[in-house]
Amino acid sequence: MNFPFYIAKRYLFSKSKNATVNIITLIAMIGVIIGTMALFIVLSVFSGLKTFNINYISASDPDLTITPSYGKSFVFFDKIDTILQDKAILHYAKYVDERAFFSYNDKRIIANIKGIDSLFTKVIRLDTSVYAGKWLDNKALDQTVIGNNISKQLSLGISDFINPLKIYVPKPGKGYISNPSQAFKMLPSQPVGVFAITEELDSKYVYSSLLFAQELLDFQPQQITGIVVKLNDKTDVDAVAKNISQKLGTGFKVKTRAQLNAVFYKMLNTENLVSYFIFTLILIIGIFNVIGAIVMLILDKKENLKTLLNLGLPITKIKQIFVIHGLLLQGIGMGIGLFLAVILILIQMQFGLLKITYNLAYPVDFKFSNLVIVILTISILGFLAAKLASNRINLKILKDN
Repeated sequence: MNFPFYIAKRYLFSKSKNATVNIITLIAMIGVIIGTMALFIVLSVFSGLKTFNINYISASDPDLTITPSYGKSFVFFDKIDTILQDKAILHYAKYVDERAFFSYNDKRIIANIKGIDSLFTKVIRLDTSVYAGKWLDNKALDQTVIGNNISKQLSLGISDFINPLKIYVPKPGKGYISNPSQAFKMLPSQPVGVFAITEELDSKYVYSSLLFAQELLDFQPQQITGIVVKLNDKTDVDAVAKNISQKLGTGFKVKTRAQLNAVFYKMLNTENLVSYFIFTLILIIGIFNVIGAIVMLILDKKENLKTLLNLGLPITKIKQIFVIHGLLLQGIGMGIGLFLAVILILIQMQFGLLKITYNLAYPVDFKFSNLVIVILTISILGFLAAKLASNRINLKILKDN
C-alpha cells in the first residue's frame, strides 16, 4: 500500500484528541457538500431553463427560414421548388408577413398580419397552440387566428359575427399622401381562434390565409415574403442550410433556428457561464475551510511528523500525506453533495414539487456534462487547496519544539 495514502486515510477517519481539529474538519466537509450541491443544482436549473425556452422556440420557429436578401418580398418560382425537393426536407410552406393596423369597435392596435398556406402547420404546429376556438379553415379566406395578448387589448372574442376585425395596411406608392382616407387598404376578417405561445408572439401576430394577406397587400399570386422549412430529425441543419443557400444564390438568406435566435442563445449561454463563475467563487470560499482543516491537522500531528521525518521519510512524502488527505476530504464531500443534489434534481424532474405557477413546475434538467463540470471544478480547487496547505510544512516547523 502507498504509505502517504495509508497515513492520510488514518488521519481522515480517526478522531483527533483535539476536538477543535475534528470540528474544523467536519465544517470543511459540510462546506464542500453544500458547495457541491449548490453548483450542481444551479447548473441543472439553467440547463432546464435553456431546454424549456428552446422548446418554446421550436414550437414557433422552423428548422430553416428563407427570406430575400433585398427588399421585403419575392416571387416564388419553379427553381426554388426544385431546390426544396431535397430528401432532407420533409415539408416547406410559404408565408406573407407585414405590419398592419387592427381595429375592433373603438379599440386599435398595431401588430403583424401573417398569411400562411395550408402546409404551414406541417412545418410549425401552431394549430396545437389554439386554446379558444379553432384553427384556420383553408376554404374560408377571411378567417383569422389572433394572439392571446392582442385579443385582450382589443377585447375581442371569437363569436362576434356582427363586428368584424378590420385590418389596415398602407397602399403601395410613392410621394406624399394627399388624401389620408384613401392611403390605407382595409379588409374585414372573422377571428375564429385565439392562440397562446409566448408573451412576445401573443402580442405580435394575427394569422390568416396566404391568399387573404396577399389580397390585403396587393401582392401577385406567387409573391411572398418567406419560406419555412421542416427537416428530417437526423439531418445536419447547418449543412442543409449551407447547401440550399449555395443553390439559391446571393438573392436569398437561409437561416437556421439558432441563427434566427442568436441573441437569445447567447443570452442563455452567458447567464449560465456567469452563474457558474459566481457559484464557483462561493465554492472557493468554502474550500478555504479545507485549507484551515489541513493546517490545523499539521499542527496537531506535528510530533508524529517529526517521528516520520526521523525515520527517514522525505519531507516531500510528508507533504504528499496532506495533499492526499485534502483530496480525500473534498472527494468524500463532493460525493455526498453530488448524491444529494442528483436525488433532488430527479425528484423535481419526476414530481415537480417546486412550481413557477400552479400548473408549471420549475424546469430542471439532469445532464452528465454538468456532473463532469462539477467534478472537475471541485477536484481542481481541492487539489490546489491541499497543495497550498501542505506547503506550510518545512524542516523549520518540524524541528521546532
